[in-house]
Amino acid sequence: MNTLILTIFAAIGYIVAYRLYGKFLAGKIFRSDDQKEMPSHEFNDGVDFVPAKPHIVFGHHFTTIAGLGPIVGPAIGIIWGWLPAFLWVVFGAIFMGAVHDFSVLVISARNKGRTIGDLTGSIINPSTRIAFQFIIQFLLLIVLSLFTIIVATLFVKYPESVFPVWFQIPIAVWLGWQIRKGKNDFIYSVIAVLLLYISIVIGVKIPIRIFPLLGSEVITWSFIIFIYAFFASTVPVHKLLQPRDYINSHQLIIAIVLLVVGITVVHPVINVPALNPAATREGTDIPGLMPLLFITIACGAISGFHSLASSGTTVKQIDREKDMLPVGYGAMLLESFLAVVVIMIVAGGLGMGLKTSSGILYGLDAYNYQYSSWSGINAGIGNKISAFVTGAANLLSQIGIPEKFAASLIAVFIVSFANTTLDSSTRIQRFSMQEIFTRKDGKTNMVTENRYIATFLVVLPAVLLTLNELLSKGGLELWRLFGALNQLLAALGLGIVSVYLFHKKKNYMVAFIPMLFVLMFTVWAMIDNVFEFYSGNKPILLALAVLVLVFTIWMLIGGILSLFDKSKNKA
Repeated sequence: MNTLILTIFAAIGYIVAYRLYGKFLAGKIFRSDDQKEMPSHEFNDGVDFVPAKPHIVFGHHFTTIAGLGPIVGPAIGIIWGWLPAFLWVVFGAIFMGAVHDFSVLVISARNKGRTIGDLTGSIINPSTRIAFQFIIQFLLLIVLSLFTIIVATLFVKYPESVFPVWFQIPIAVWLGWQIRKGKNDFIYSVIAVLLLYISIVIGVKIPIRIFPLLGSEVITWSFIIFIYAFFASTVPVHKLLQPRDYINSHQLIIAIVLLVVGITVVHPVINVPALNPAATREGTDIPGLMPLLFITIACGAISGFHSLASSGTTVKQIDREKDMLPVGYGAMLLESFLAVVVIMIVAGGLGMGLKTSSGILYGLDAYNYQYSSWSGINAGIGNKISAFVTGAANLLSQIGIPEKFAASLIAVFIVSFANTTLDSSTRIQRFSMQEIFTRKDGKTNMVTENRYIATFLVVLPAVLLTLNELLSKGGLELWRLFGALNQLLAALGLGIVSVYLFHKKKNYMVAFIPMLFVLMFTVWAMIDNVFEFYSGNKPILLALAVLVLVFTIWMLIGGILSLFDKSKNKA
């Protein structure tokens, strides 16, 4: 099979899905109306609630939800072969992920910009609100810890990416300042991207290493990244978050275009199996495909984190209701296309040449070196990201981009998106914590009301978890728990949308059927995690997994009972 054919098939599928199914959801199910006042206008505070142009909000939302998910997930999930990964990414995004993201965004906007966790109390019942909020806290705790470890690892693995990634901050601050002065945002964003690429050239010439703390450079970078996340998540969104995400959206589009051009020019043949029967669970003959594929590849198909982004930060910047279709549904399809490109890069580009200690491997040999068995996944998340970076550099070198610069360009692109997710996650977790401690009269606890104190209370547990993981297993155990918890949150988000549509007497099946599918595989995976964490003597991860299952049962019971609550119908 040729990578170009599959890429074209996916692109056409996304365009058709947006024009048909997306517009059906907006027009027939939710009846989008620009006359409705958006929370960004009603509660404009110049910090979190700030209306913005649709393309700027799109850039922020897309870079927030994309992060490392559509790269790491497919780069790992292709161990089961390219076919299941490709099918899950394409059809999962169209009928599940994009529906989830768009629906949550609309519901939040029509309820004063409240987060999906807080809305649970109104849509289902107050007790389930607490359960859902704690599930959110657990997920974001793991996101902060896991993504910090990955970014720190990439800084050590690709030291040439350090300078351009950090130089992006003053560029973004300058861009935000120019936009607030009324300058043309597109022209100045192009200038900002050019400055970023100049910094990549400098980074290749001047790779930066850092002193090891507790014997590890990764630990040093982790502390620095947490300090950055603390301050970046407390700065007003229009001063750093919006302009930096706008730059990253341009950077991503350029990267996707370059990679698609590479696929078009080189159109490498897929040299990995459609199905890989060798990928069984470690030490067994049990296939790893079910249910692990559906929690390993999350963000490229469907992701619970997206509901937190939609209702946590994005909804507070939406200018008018009709902007939500391209931002909610459209951004998810573009992220899914990125995941397709990653699958094609690993399936075709990696086989063009993989440098190892014993020489250069080509074709199926290169794939087998990285994905010979299920145990290969545990060889390191960094190795799987390297498979994508290597494949991408191989393709770009064929269209005239020097291989070393190409590898640095892709590394900067990956780290930039991870950093975007980090400070957005910190901000969203702070919102969620403040909602947990908000009383029925609407007043907030005086301690958590202060955004600096609340952010510190969010960051501190993540620092401790990260340090614990780095000093023990290196953080690799977190990915499996993250995947299961992330998809569980997606299923619960779809459940809340289903209940909302049921009481509104709308076609709730558009959310209910995807919810059942995702919930089935995710609960299966969560139960597997409980047994594996118990047998592996991992008490912290075991406690998190058990607590999440308890809160999930709590949520499901509450949701079922709410369907028979006549007062909800009246509301």
